[in-house]
Amino acid sequence: MGLLIVFTGEGKGKTTAALGMALRAAGHGLRVCFVQFIKGSWRYGEIEALKRFEGLIDLHVMGKGFTWKSENMEEDARLAREGWDFACAAIASGVYHTVVLDEFTYLLHYRMLELATCLEFLAGRNPAQHVVITGRYAPEPLLAAADLVTEMRMIKHPLKSGIKAQKGIEF
Repeated sequence: MGLLIVFTGEGKGKTTAALGMALRAAGHGLRVCFVQFIKGSWRYGEIEALKRFEGLIDLHVMGKGFTWKSENMEEDARLAREGWDFACAAIASGVYHTVVLDEFTYLLHYRMLELATCLEFLAGRNPAQHVVITGRYAPEPLLAAADLVTEMRMIKHPLKSGIKAQKGIEF
């Protein structure tokens, strides 16, 4: 039975948890589509690692970066809709065991996409397919629709002590 899985919350580790699931599926020879909605063209270590799983994990980076700092929200909304259309096609293709929608909750939080329409589409997917959604501010209806929800909660973070982001830890 396919699950709708949500990793949300203010803490670190949401994308990393989704990557772990992608790697687990790939380890069993199952195909994964990993769609990143917000991170843009930054170079992350995990993205470089995914390239080693070519043929099992397909990575697609959508959008152009941190939307909430954008000077052109209209363009960001257009890119969000394009990314969602792409994700819908991947989900409907029947090719993938798991589809990850990384940072997808931001598109819902900033109302770039209609929540009810997204939930309806996800409910109608192949019943054997898993969909993993990550990001802060997951709306309550998404949490209610999900089969598994994990909230990452920050208790302590090195940034608060003045330690900058480090390669291999934050990116």
